[in-house]
Amino acid sequence: MAELFLASASPRRRELLAQIAVPCVTLITSIDENPLPDEPAPAYVERLAREKARAGLQALGERADAVVLGADTAVVLDGRILGKPANLDESRAMLQALSGRSHQVLTAVALAGAGRESARVVSSEVSFRPISEAEIEAYWASGEPCDKAGSYGIQGLAAVFVSQLQGSYSAVVGLPLCETAELLGEFGIACWQLPAQGHLRKPDDGNAVAG
Repeated sequence: MAELFLASASPRRRELLAQIAVPCVTLITSIDENPLPDEPAPAYVERLAREKARAGLQALGERADAVVLGADTAVVLDGRILGKPANLDESRAMLQALSGRSHQVLTAVALAGAGRESARVVSSEVSFRPISEAEIEAYWASGEPCDKAGSYGIQGLAAVFVSQLQGSYSAVVGLPLCETAELLGEFGIACWQLPAQGHLRKPDDGNAVAG
């Protein structure tokens, strides 16, 4: 079986792979994540996922036994991509815009290796209840929104903002597990990698390979 490398520093994506018992090695890569002029959001997330996977494969010297997984998530409101907030003012503006409304979360997953490449894009719709100014400031003070697209993490404290979700919860967190499992299967990597005694294999300890 090919060895899987995760081209992402996100602990959430590593935890999601561990949830379906797929061991991986974290691979640190760097790409330009700025959108291209007039680039649609679905094309943007797929391009970044593919570029992360390719960059990881290149960093490994294109090993024949390696498969690299790249992923990207974007929060989209009225066609506008909401990135990660740099400060409280940006976080406030994003959460005020999302308050009491529905928005789209797009997550792309791409695999590269064994002389091939494949990707999927998953769209989910998330609805927020109205959020007060006091909640926005308290949420920023928690530190959670700082590194999150759209200034929130559905798997964390911001779960209390979510009134409805249509689509894939795991995709909103950062990795669509159903589609990821299908792609892994295409590349000969099995889910539920259980040892003989039937216990789940432990995920890696987070040690990263620099790209």
